[in-house]
Amino acid sequence: MRARKRFAQHFLEPVWARKVVEAIAPAPTDRVLEIGPGRGAITYTLAAGVARLVAVELDRDLAADLAARRPSNVTLVLGDALRVDLDRLLAELASPAGDEDDADPGPVATRLRIVGNLPYNVASPILIRLLSLERWRSGGIADATFMLQEEVADRLLATPGHGEYGPLSIAVQTWSQPIRLLALPPGAFRPVPKVRSTLVRLPFRPPPFATDDLVAVEGLVRSVFTLRRKTLANALRPFASGLGRDTATALRTADLDGQRRPETLSLEEFARLSRALAGR
Repeated sequence: MRARKRFAQHFLEPVWARKVVEAIAPAPTDRVLEIGPGRGAITYTLAAGVARLVAVELDRDLAADLAARRPSNVTLVLGDALRVDLDRLLAELASPAGDEDDADPGPVATRLRIVGNLPYNVASPILIRLLSLERWRSGGIADATFMLQEEVADRLLATPGHGEYGPLSIAVQTWSQPIRLLALPPGAFRPVPKVRSTLVRLPFRPPPFATDDLVAVEGLVRSVFTLRRKTLANALRPFASGLGRDTATALRTADLDGQRRPETLSLEEFARLSRALAGR
C-alpha cells in the first residue's frame, strides 16, 4: 500500500523493524498497546514475543489488511489515537479474560507497555495524552517506546540549561526518565522522510515531588516559559501577581536567584518555587 501524505505515513523497512523490536526487548508475559502499526513491520515481529498486543490504526485500508493477516494474539482497533478510549483498551489488555491458556500459571511478571511509530505531525499531542493517561491511571503502565522525529526526541531528553529544554521536556520528565535507544536514518523508512528519527523509551515512575503540587507546577511552567528569554524574576511576576504573591518573597523562600532564566530550573526547583508561591 502507498503511503498517504494526509496521515504523514512513513513505513519502516524490515531490517530496521527487527532492530527496533530488539531495542524494545519484549518479554513473553508483556501486554502491548501499539499506536500506528502501519503495514505491521513492528507488529508481527513484536507479537511473536509477547502475550497480547492491541494495535490502533487510523488508516482504514491498512487496518483491514492488518486484520486479515493478524496473529491470534493481536487485536486491531480502527481509530484515532487522539480520540480512541485508550484507558478502556489498556484495561482490557491487562485483563486475563481472553487469554488462550486457561490454566492458572501462578504469579507472573506481567508488564503493560506502549509502543508506536508516531506520525511527526501529531507526536507531541499523543505524548501529552499518554502522560495524562498515566497520571489518570495512577501508574500501571511500565513504559512507552516511541519512534519520534529527532528534534522531538531531543526535546524529551533535554536537561535544564539546554536550548531544547521546555514544557514538553518537563511534562515527560515529571512522569518518566527518557532513554535514547536507537538513531534511525531517513533511509530506514519508505518513503524517505526529510528528517532523522530516534527511538526513545519512557520508563514511567511517580513524579519526583508531591503530586498535590502537580497542577500548580504545570501552571507555573506554562506561564514562565512564555517569557523564557527574560530573567526568572521578570518571567515569574505575572504568575505571582495572579496569585496575589510577591515575586521577590517567593524567590527568596524557594532559595532561587531571580537573575537565572526559566530554562535553567530543574523539576525539583519548579516544585520548590510552586510551594513558595502557595505559602508553604
